[in-house]
Amino acid sequence: MKIAMLAPIAWRTPPVHYGPWELVTSLLTEELIRKGIDVTLFATADSLTAATLSSVSPRGYEEDRTIDAKVWECLHISNCFEHAEAFDIIHNQFDFLPLSYAGLTDTPVVTTIHGFSSPRIMPVYRKYNHHTHYVSISDADRSPELDYIATIHHGIDTGNFTYNADPAGDYMLYYGRIHPDKGTKEAVEIAMALDMPLIIAGIIQDEEYFNTRVKPFLKEGKIEYIGSVGDDRRDALLGNARLLVHPISFNEPFGLSIVEAMACGTPVVAFNKGSMPELIVDGRNGFLAENSGDAIEKIRRIDTISRQSCREHVEQNFSKEIMAGRYIEVYQKILNGM
Repeated sequence: MKIAMLAPIAWRTPPVHYGPWELVTSLLTEELIRKGIDVTLFATADSLTAATLSSVSPRGYEEDRTIDAKVWECLHISNCFEHAEAFDIIHNQFDFLPLSYAGLTDTPVVTTIHGFSSPRIMPVYRKYNHHTHYVSISDADRSPELDYIATIHHGIDTGNFTYNADPAGDYMLYYGRIHPDKGTKEAVEIAMALDMPLIIAGIIQDEEYFNTRVKPFLKEGKIEYIGSVGDDRRDALLGNARLLVHPISFNEPFGLSIVEAMACGTPVVAFNKGSMPELIVDGRNGFLAENSGDAIEKIRRIDTISRQSCREHVEQNFSKEIMAGRYIEVYQKILNGM
């Protein structure tokens, strides 16, 4: 079986700091290689992989602003599809744009839908609904207008996350992009109401929001922003937290930070939206909250959550091995004519 894995090119695959789509693409690619699958990864030239790497863009356009995103995305996608006949399957991790090539090749195309950025992109998904195979990353993120071959939750490399039964910190952690969708302001308000230290880690995606809703409340030892965190600091940051707070205001398609925190034994309190009920078993590895007031009350009971249960839930449901195995099942189903 020969797979063309089409990664996004906003960031390197795997990313240095931020880049959830690139991270999942990398984890899947490397695990497929370990399982003996022949994979060519179409990604930026500085990407790191055991697969055959094919690239046209030297770096991610979010990391090098001299790279025109539209131009290099076109070159990148065409590079993959111009070699379509060399592969049994093209696995599109790139969103909707590569779908416009799906009708021009006989090579089956599998598209992992990493969430819908806007209703405006739906006409593309609808048009190619019968020319490609869609995989959702959670049941909650499925569109009733589309057909799906499977739901496959993201998996992580559990070996990169150390289980910590006795965290050194007493802080609450917010770990994600700084944006109203992710509820950074609500995390600040929850921490202040509980008088609990809060560490905020992630890229600033909305400068005005950060400057008006977060920055005025920053105070050393109370509410601290430490920027984007890479692999070198992530493990200790997640493992030493008393809990991860995820007060989202949108329907989260998945939520890698939830799984990563739980892999370290850290329970999660998240607003009950989107995929959260598929990741969190309420009362076992965290709590689902309806609003900030509800979250505050449940955080007061966070020590009733078994950190061991958090780790076990990830090992049983969200490993890269499980993810890769399910994608191989999808590939085989397609190649066997469904």
